[in-house]
Amino acid sequence: MQAPQADRVRTLEEWEKVWQEGRIGFHQPGVHKKLEENLHVVLAGRSKVRFFFPLCGKAVDMKWLADMGNSVVGVEISEKAIKEFFKESQLTYSEEPVPGITGAKVFKSSDGNISLYQCDLYSFSSSVGGQFGAIWDRGSLVAINPGDREKYAALMTSLMAKDCRYLLEALTYNPELYEGPPFCLLNEQVHTLFGKSCNLELLQSEEFFTKTLKGLDSSTQHILLITVKK
Repeated sequence: MQAPQADRVRTLEEWEKVWQEGRIGFHQPGVHKKLEENLHVVLAGRSKVRFFFPLCGKAVDMKWLADMGNSVVGVEISEKAIKEFFKESQLTYSEEPVPGITGAKVFKSSDGNISLYQCDLYSFSSSVGGQFGAIWDRGSLVAINPGDREKYAALMTSLMAKDCRYLLEALTYNPELYEGPPFCLLNEQVHTLFGKSCNLELLQSEEFFTKTLKGLDSSTQHILLITVKK
């Protein structure tokens, strides 16, 4: 018997529509609490770290990290989200095409610390953006179509530099009560996706309540640290 949600698909056009219609209950107006609490674990004494934000939306976390002297690269399908990020952050930016990705654009802050690529996530690669010392995966792996998880994990591991520290937010709940996204993601599934090439450490687990997950009586948020095996 197939697991609930296994065949759920949301197209890029549907995600664009979510932004156009302002149905962005997943967006947080402040810096994410779990990133704040675990930043010391991610930085591990390093400074000027290159951060990657998959499906970045207009996360305020990006400016927060850049203001500390880190650099940030994000990928987002919605041009509206990217332009809103720069406007709301009061940052000037340039816009240019991306060599090698048809139709893609990159929006760069004037100081060069933030570069946001407007394209399909799976068109992005290390040949386009290089590798990263950190990844903040908040609401990304739980948002992609469950059938794409292996492809997604392969992309993330290819973007990880040897010293990369990848902070992942996962969510577990009864998938028969909510169709997603965000989709239910068990810690065992994360181990299956990344365990061959990476070490995984569960940093936090706690009850998670949000108005956007209608029909759920409870869910649990898990924060994991993923590092490349030596």
